[in-house]
Amino acid sequence: MMSDRDFKRAALTILLVLVACPALIAQKKSTPAASPSAVDSSKPTGELAGKRITFADGATLDVDDTWKQGDTIWYRLHGTSQSLNRPIRTIENRYKEAPASSKAPTKTVAPKPAPVVTTWIYLVDGARLRVDEVREVADGAWYNRDKVTVFLAKERIGRIERVSDALTTPGEDWKTHGWSSGDVALDSLIRTNAARFAIDPYLVFLVIEQESHFHPRAVSPKGARGLMQLMPGTARRFGVSRPFDPADNIRGGTQYLKQLLTMFNGRVDLALASYNAGEGRVLDYGNRVPPFKETRDYVKRISSRYRNHTVQSEAEQVVKTPRGRQ
Repeated sequence: MMSDRDFKRAALTILLVLVACPALIAQKKSTPAASPSAVDSSKPTGELAGKRITFADGATLDVDDTWKQGDTIWYRLHGTSQSLNRPIRTIENRYKEAPASSKAPTKTVAPKPAPVVTTWIYLVDGARLRVDEVREVADGAWYNRDKVTVFLAKERIGRIERVSDALTTPGEDWKTHGWSSGDVALDSLIRTNAARFAIDPYLVFLVIEQESHFHPRAVSPKGARGLMQLMPGTARRFGVSRPFDPADNIRGGTQYLKQLLTMFNGRVDLALASYNAGEGRVLDYGNRVPPFKETRDYVKRISSRYRNHTVQSEAEQVVKTPRGRQ
């Protein structure tokens, strides 16, 4: 039989247990869960650098971008687009490596920018064009410039070169110097006369390329002469006494082109149609491009390259292709 002393001792023990249990339960509930800081620690982070293509054979290729067109995978690398005809295992994003952290203070050095690769298309007639991107195909090449896509037939292309900007003149603005006839003297005459008559030199360049392919002594079956293919009557009208002299011919042809632009209120398509067929024909058809295949092809060919091209000339005046009817 339990004595009074033993009974009191047992009751005190039970009381202490009842008091301590809520505190232990609360302490257990307040214990923080394991930190999820390690979750997704292996996921790549940092600045996106491009794509990595892993082929079925395990080989890899680092490119700027990839996309799918139909059933074909395309990729872009250094301004050039190519299709893939090899089995592909995966295409993943690749990231620039984050610099390793260091406890000791280090001097911050700005990273040297990677060289920009410039793409030039050299034509067989000696001219060249600087383009944003070029895609070579079996019968020629498609190139992009100023958001315009143009096709060049294989027989017109001399070669395609890609040059690092480290080899070009610092500060060169490609929208001003992104074209060349291949002759420094001719380029200078084009810019000088374009500035003189407040016209875009790139438009003059395109007309000369189309008319004579930069051959100063070119003569057409109809009797047009020189770089800008001036007819005898047009040459006399603008005081061109030496049509085979590049300076005299470009001066007269640029003046004529400027007069046509003024006549048709800046409409480049109508100025080009008039240059090819005569302003009288354009007026006869109610200020529209005449329905002659040669003239329409002429206007379309030059306009497609000139459209959306905006350049600041040496005279600081821009000639823009209108957004109206072409």
